[in-house]
Order: sequence, then C-alpha cells, then structure tokens
Amino acid sequence: MLTMRTAEPEDANLLTGHNCAMALETEGKTLDAVKAMAGVQGLFAHPQFGFYLVAEVDSQAAATLMVTYEWSDWRNGLFWWIQSVYVKPQFRRQGIYTAMYDQLQVMAEASAIEVCGFRLYAETDNHSAQATYKKNGMHVCDYIMFEQGLG
Repeated sequence: MLTMRTAEPEDANLLTGHNCAMALETEGKTLDAVKAMAGVQGLFAHPQFGFYLVAEVDSQAAATLMVTYEWSDWRNGLFWWIQSVYVKPQFRRQGIYTAMYDQLQVMAEASAIEVCGFRLYAETDNHSAQATYKKNGMHVCDYIMFEQGLG
C-alpha cells in the first residue's frame, strides 16, 4: 500500500542517502555526505524555506522529494519548487512520482498561503524524467536558468 507523509527530522539519513544517490545517478556528482546531511537538517531547522515529502510502499521508503518556496510578486503567491526527486530503482515506473505530485496538489490547495503553481528543473539529458513531468501536466517554460556559485 502506498502512503505519503511529510518528512520528519528523523528522516535525515534517508533523505541524505536519496540526495546523494540522485546526484550520482543524474549528474555523475558525488556529494559530500556531511555537507548534504547539514543541508537536509538545515531545511528542518528552517521550515519557512520548504519541506520534504516521503512516499512509502508497505511502510518502506520508496521515494522522496523536497519542496522549496519562491514568492511571486507578479502573482501574489508562492511557487512550490519540486527538487531532489528520488525514486528508488525497484519502485520506478509504478506511478509513485505521480502520486506524490497529486499529493502536493492537495497540499497546495489546503495551504494557508496561496500557491500559484509548481516549478522544477530537470537535467537536459534526463528525458525519462521530462516525460514524467509532462505526463503530469507540466510544460517546458520560457526561461533559461542561470547560476553562479558562491564560496
């Protein structure tokens, strides 16, 4: 049976493991596990920045994702950025991400602060993920993402 829950600080090891696995699999990057753990714990310490969602199959963690918030002054509401999506290999192609996305929509509708939409970014070569996002009603937007790392 598939269930969803908001992650708790006790899930930090699970979330860190998923983040490290996702970075290696999708970008070929090996994350510093100590820094990744601090990042996960940092979100729990600052819930105003977002939250994690955990999907479980028969009480076994199958997938996780993170939502962070972006205020839109144009829309007077929040975009929920979906990030750090990871579905364990043995649970893929079973509709778990779709169920998580559906759960986010329910949560957004119940939010005390207006949620004006969902956004995410995907690696340009991750065509499987892109197909999943499109299947769930998302579309490629007109923006190009830029980045400058600090420190």
